[in-house]
Amino acid sequence: MTLVKICGISDPRHALAAAETGADMIGLNFYPESRRYVSSELAREVRDAVEGTPLKIVGLFVNEKPDRINRIADEVGLDIIQLSGDETPEIAADIERPVIGTIRVDSSGRSDEDGQFRRWQQAEPALWAVLLDAHVPGMYGGTGTVADWFVAADIARRGRIVLAGGLRSDNVAAAIRAVKPFAVDVSSGVETNGAKDADKIRAFIHAAKETPITAGTT
Repeated sequence: MTLVKICGISDPRHALAAAETGADMIGLNFYPESRRYVSSELAREVRDAVEGTPLKIVGLFVNEKPDRINRIADEVGLDIIQLSGDETPEIAADIERPVIGTIRVDSSGRSDEDGQFRRWQQAEPALWAVLLDAHVPGMYGGTGTVADWFVAADIARRGRIVLAGGLRSDNVAAAIRAVKPFAVDVSSGVETNGAKDADKIRAFIHAAKETPITAGTT
């Protein structure tokens, strides 16, 4: 079954809603320029709210130095690190948690033709997964733009991907069937007026978990 990640969580209540409905991961955004940014103190509150559940906590960073990433990971108790900026695969060697790399593609498949996915696949140590998001110039995710599923499906046949980009409860089942990703990731698709919505979080998780498609290859 496809794993589910709810990203951009900043309220312990929404973390609990995700955990209780069966999400596998939540994402905490440590990029200061994001409207979804959380401090280490708030991140610990979110983490404490789901202590004892199977939920994995993913820390999202953009063009950050490895020593700061590692320090925050230790302070908060992060399980996985997501690199969402312009990082190169070499940075993974300096990060003390499993790593999710990020690539962004448009319908031309340009990003993959540039070899970004292959470079992330060859990172040492091996990545936990690669997140595939829609290409929006100057943006680092959370835009609500739908990724190209044809390109994503081709990449998913070659490695473990987390599909992001414009997913909602009414299209995630179709995305899973088309792409067969290892996991799906949502942020703006479970928001109302720019804030997380517990009902939308639950609806998204139910829609994803009720789609019986085997995850992508590892």
